[in-house]
Amino acid sequence: MLSSGRGTGGSCVQKVIMAVTGDETAATGDMPAYQIRTPTTTLPQGVVMAASPGTLHSPQQLAEEATRKRELRLMKNREAARECRRKKKEYVKCLENRVAVLENQNKTLIEELKALKDLYCHKAE
Repeated sequence: MLSSGRGTGGSCVQKVIMAVTGDETAATGDMPAYQIRTPTTTLPQGVVMAASPGTLHSPQQLAEEATRKRELRLMKNREAARECRRKKKEYVKCLENRVAVLENQNKTLIEELKALKDLYCHKAE
């Protein structure tokens, strides 16, 4: 195996190339010749192969997975509802504060209006 001068990184690449091509030309730097083959399969059309045997689940595993997903969804929903109620309380509190401020402002303006009416009425006499 040739050393690339980059430590172990370059030689790892060369090992992979040799493993993939199965050709010793990768060590010399020559370009290996690749052939494109059409895949041959004996499966009928429409049949899909499983990725690995570990992906097949029993009915019990599927039920557990569904239960876990449901619990996760319910937990997220509870949290979202809690947040919604908190925001609503905050919004209502802000509205109540605004009402109090506007009521005070209205009361002040009414008193000012009365004072101005009294002043205008006394000058007219």
